[in-house]
Amino acid sequence: MMFNTIDEANTAVIEKIKEGQPFLIDVVPAKTVIKELNERVLLHAGPPIVWERMTEPMQGSCIGAALFEKWASNEDEARKMLENGEVKFIPCHHVDTVGPMGGITSGNMPVLVVENKINEKRAYCTMNEGIGKVLRFGAYGEEVINRLHWMKDVLAPALSKALGQIDGGLNVNVIIAKAITMGDEFHQRNIAASVLFLKEIMPYLLTADICEKELRQVTKFLADTDQFFLNIMMATCKVIMDSARTIKEGTIVTALTRNGDNFAIRVSGLGDEWFTAPVNTPEGLFFSGFSQEEANPDMGDSAITESFGVGGMAMIAAPGVTRFIGAGGFEDASAISEEMSEICIARNPNYSIPTWDFQGTCLGIDVRKVVETGITPLINTGIAHKKAGIGQIGAGTVRVPLGCFTKALEALAKKYGVEV
Repeated sequence: MMFNTIDEANTAVIEKIKEGQPFLIDVVPAKTVIKELNERVLLHAGPPIVWERMTEPMQGSCIGAALFEKWASNEDEARKMLENGEVKFIPCHHVDTVGPMGGITSGNMPVLVVENKINEKRAYCTMNEGIGKVLRFGAYGEEVINRLHWMKDVLAPALSKALGQIDGGLNVNVIIAKAITMGDEFHQRNIAASVLFLKEIMPYLLTADICEKELRQVTKFLADTDQFFLNIMMATCKVIMDSARTIKEGTIVTALTRNGDNFAIRVSGLGDEWFTAPVNTPEGLFFSGFSQEEANPDMGDSAITESFGVGGMAMIAAPGVTRFIGAGGFEDASAISEEMSEICIARNPNYSIPTWDFQGTCLGIDVRKVVETGITPLINTGIAHKKAGIGQIGAGTVRVPLGCFTKALEALAKKYGVEV
């Protein structure tokens, strides 16, 4: 497809995003849809990274995955295997996948399958484990591994049976549109969307072939897990933004991600190339007994939500979350979303925000606007302890480093023959 101007290309990217029709169609073992996971491979969040550069929580997640897969019988064996290069690492983003925090995904972990009905593209994400000592935050104790096995053996099959009864799958857009009017921003606050998901799936769980004991367990887990919808949203954002990446021109950010070492972005006109800069450390509020000094540098693929215009970009939709992440009150939430609109080129009419006079969410982060204004996207995020095995210790915000955008703009200038 040929475009006369960059702005024309950007408009085409925006239209691809707006027309997305995401449906949750199944929950399956990762290795059945990601062929690379049929070998001794782990997926991770962010751009490419080696074991030695991983922060302790990401390494802890790798240890937990090795124990879950029974590649090793104890922590020492798992660590030696990982240190010796016996496990290959691949970014989630390289295989149509996203993963929260450490992003560690292995073959037998179940993944949510979200399909864009416009083009049948699919994206995958592991399911949310809850909060506290969980694999994605670097914990790998017995309770973590047992929960992962329960999710594989009980939760995933139950949800697969339920979704199999819904012709075409579950319409995610409908849930998002409702939940954004109920105070969600889809990164740190997914309470409304998670409840709406439970409301939609429950009738099908009741008619699925699931024993009473497991039905009770599944129902309680979904009811207790306020962030369950986050992982559905991540896969949704991934499949829609990857659909937009089929427009190979323009200056629109199509992915934001980080691995605890580097933050990375992709841009519509620059294909698969990552533009990186050292990550920042989130600042926010901490659970009792923890402090800023213990916070791990920023990590996770969940910033795909901000590339889609929600999360920190849509703070005004969820003023209740601002206190939880230490970002102030309603006026602060409004100021953040107004600031984010300065670096975007459009609004998404699919997701109207009542507290913003029913304006749509921000859409289309433009590399040129970021560099011109010096305003970088704000990410809402959980905070992991910098030591492996402890898990989540708080929640806060973090900025994408400007260096990612300056590098991308230089590459765009070279591509389009513009002197900088």
